[in-house]
Amino acid sequence: MGALLHGRVLKYGANINTDLISPAPYVGLAKEITVAHAMQGVDPDFPQKVQPGDFIVAGPNFGSGSSRESAPLVLKDSQVGAVLSPLFARIFYRNAINIGLPVLIFQEIDQLQDGDELEIDPIAGIVRNLTTDATFTCAKLPENLMQLVQDGGLIAHIEKQLANS
Repeated sequence: MGALLHGRVLKYGANINTDLISPAPYVGLAKEITVAHAMQGVDPDFPQKVQPGDFIVAGPNFGSGSSRESAPLVLKDSQVGAVLSPLFARIFYRNAINIGLPVLIFQEIDQLQDGDELEIDPIAGIVRNLTTDATFTCAKLPENLMQLVQDGGLIAHIEKQLANS
């Protein structure tokens, strides 16, 4: 399936809610504006730091707060490769999968540092820190959910299935 993910760690703390990820004054505005304010409540320099494929590694309770899908969407639009956390708010987790953003339950966040280079196999549940040559496990993302993510989210996945039938 070719599900290996590569990127750099952008590390944050615990209890990052949806308002910190996607500030309310910018919700519903043009993509360029929302991306320019992504993670503003936690890291005002995030839009300048994030590179395509980078991983957000955060403490527990990531994505708590509102049920708006704008929070995972702004991360996907910022080209974040995946979010790793020991605990996600349930609705954020499902919204992320539904829009095509991999979210991985990962307990070893203390073993990763800002800037570490990672290679992740979400289906096998393997996280390799290429900077330190350490290997960890994360909760496996089932193949059907990974296919949904690779297709670009739930809507794109359904459109693909309809086109193939």
